[in-house]
Amino acid sequence: MAAVGGLVLAWAAEPAAAQGKLEAQYEATLSGIPVGRGAWNIDIQEDVFSAAASGGTTGILKSFAGGSGTGASQGRVVNGALVASAYQASTTTSKKTEEIHITLDKGNVKEFGIIPEPPVDADRIVVTEAHRRGVFDPMTASLVRVPGTGDPLSPEACHGSAPVFDGRMRYELKLDFKRMENVKAEKGYHGPVVVCALYFVPVAGYIPDRPVIKYLAAQRNIEIAFAPVAGTRILVPFWLKVPTPLGPAMLEATSFITTAQPPRVAKTQ
Repeated sequence: MAAVGGLVLAWAAEPAAAQGKLEAQYEATLSGIPVGRGAWNIDIQEDVFSAAASGGTTGILKSFAGGSGTGASQGRVVNGALVASAYQASTTTSKKTEEIHITLDKGNVKEFGIIPEPPVDADRIVVTEAHRRGVFDPMTASLVRVPGTGDPLSPEACHGSAPVFDGRMRYELKLDFKRMENVKAEKGYHGPVVVCALYFVPVAGYIPDRPVIKYLAAQRNIEIAFAPVAGTRILVPFWLKVPTPLGPAMLEATSFITTAQPPRVAKTQ
């Protein structure tokens, strides 16, 4: 699900909208059984933005495969688009801890690294320099900007695709409109969401014979629902549904508190 978590960012050049914040809590389930919890905080200002997430396994899954992770992205708001400059991620399991960092400049990867450095696998498709140009990091790619002046919760939110580089793998995520729905978090947001079909297309940095890669690439029933960050034209995932051989996996917001922030007023003499 982590590989599928990144989505599309619309990069239309438009004047910056009002500012907004999101504080959200999520629960992950497998066949209806809780297996994880996480938090996501997003702060979109007039000229800069930041997004940070954290989570870990819970319940019975923690007894078998405990783990936790964090991720963060920062950058600037340029002509209304979110342009990341840095991405960091860390995952910890009972076997190891891994840290990933990516530095970007206008969508091009300037520098990246994984600690500890993973072993070379001859079966892994090589990620070239060309693969690291014109990409989004996984966190920024999860923020969908809908261009125009109409309601951002519309079928247009599900049009497009995003090239993503996560420090190890390069892949494409594509969206198609499916339907509109209404949701109600236990705390915070209740209202409409736009539901999109989500398709995962591996490009490089992966081992073709890996069963999980084959499974995700073949899926045509992954769905994701987007809700708005108040005061902006940015949408973020409210829930994500992925069919698995063990039953449906779902990540859903239990708390989704979003507030609009007034634009800064220039000081006058």
